[in-house]
Amino acid sequence: MLTRLLIALNVLVFFWELSTGDTSDGNVLVRDGGLYGPYVAAGQWWRIFSAAFLHAGWLHIATNMFALYQVGKFVELLYGRARMAIIYVLAIIGSGIAVCWFNYDAPTVGASGAIFGLFGALTAAGLRLGKPGRDLVQQSAGIIILNLVLGFTVFRFVSNAAHIGGLIAGAAFGFLLYRVPQHL
Repeated sequence: MLTRLLIALNVLVFFWELSTGDTSDGNVLVRDGGLYGPYVAAGQWWRIFSAAFLHAGWLHIATNMFALYQVGKFVELLYGRARMAIIYVLAIIGSGIAVCWFNYDAPTVGASGAIFGLFGALTAAGLRLGKPGRDLVQQSAGIIILNLVLGFTVFRFVSNAAHIGGLIAGAAFGFLLYRVPQHL
């Protein structure tokens, strides 16, 4: 339910973006609420959140929403809606802080930092489960590593800072928030 709500919200915001200008223009994205370090430093902290719902084109929104659907439904199942919402928000914050620290003057948009946070939470749940969670850790780690390698080599336009910041926040808070079932 929360996963679908987040997808719907992202898609609605994307259609709003299309109506306001060019989604591939960094200046338009910043005007519409994109993350831009100098503006955040000047007090516009809300950009950390608004940028997580903006996307730079059809391929960007499509790939992020596909990933959100794939990982979100499992995180929601393992953690419940409330804890998933907390992890998602904290991953957005971790992602935004990392972007402001490492890519201060690069306009940044997209949900991928939060989505990496959800993958971090899946990995954390697998670690908390111990031996029964080994497959979850291996599958999540494989997806995380593949995406980071592609981000640092082939798709150099992605925000690796956002991905890593979201991943760390999601894993840390996922580890704290996951409750191991008693019947294991």
